Amino acid sequence: MKRVLVLGGSRYFGRGVVERLRDAGLDVTVLNRGSAPAPSGVAHLIADRDDEAGLKAVLGSRSFDVVLDQVCYTPVQADISRRVIRADRYVMTSTIEVYDQVRADAPMAESLVTRSPADFGLPWHNTDFLETQYGEGKRQAEAVFAAGDASFASVRVAHVLGGRDFTGRLRHYVELLDAGQAVEIHAEPRPSTFIHESEIADFLAWATCADFTGPINAGSHGELSAVDIAHAISAEPRFRTVERDASPFSFDRYAVLDTSRATGLGFSFSTTTDWLGEAVEETRKAA
Repeated sequence: MKRVLVLGGSRYFGRGVVERLRDAGLDVTVLNRGSAPAPSGVAHLIADRDDEAGLKAVLGSRSFDVVLDQVCYTPVQADISRRVIRADRYVMTSTIEVYDQVRADAPMAESLVTRSPADFGLPWHNTDFLETQYGEGKRQAEAVFAAGDASFASVRVAHVLGGRDFTGRLRHYVELLDAGQAVEIHAEPRPSTFIHESEIADFLAWATCADFTGPINAGSHGELSAVDIAHAISAEPRFRTVERDASPFSFDRYAVLDTSRATGLGFSFSTTTDWLGEAVEETRKAA
């Protein structure tokens, strides 16, 4: 039986991944800080991944076939995990934001991201700094793992939509438009790639059980702009054009993922029109 360690996995789509791995018959262990219980039927370890000595003490002599790291945001965290966790394969949940420096007029392939060397001297423990350097933190974390001994893959996840989204980004649109207010957008909002919370859980479970290495993009077919999202919420949405601080998902650059590598490896993505209306209704009910 394959032994899987999931870092995080206590909320949103991470919990769905754990449940899928458990239901597939894998020996699953969840490690988090204890702020939320793990799903039933899996082992649960409590540790702070930023505390190297504490993490080492909790893991003891355990080793794993695969690690799925849902909550790695910095090269410092990646370096601790690489030193402490014993595993044959490491899968990191990364993000579409690693492409934040790319300017393209066609879907973005994995090769467009230049590997960022790790800079451990930056203030990665500063929350404000990390928020502004989210994409860079993920790029550097990918680079640290890629230089390690374990077989490594990074899943670059599109923007996730669904009723359980704790970030409140889709809820921002729903609440404004349902109240008849305007959504603030760029003068020419460009499209990006999205995926439903249940589909990214499916994809991460699939990626955990696969054997490919390197970066891979994950997102539903059918690009969406802020205007498209607004029209899925309201028949007559209102907009206000701003130069900066636009609403979430309003982009001034083309930010669409090329998912051909994932489809070539056998994963079949849905299309955004299959689930966007459902995600809007889920968000309304959760408000």
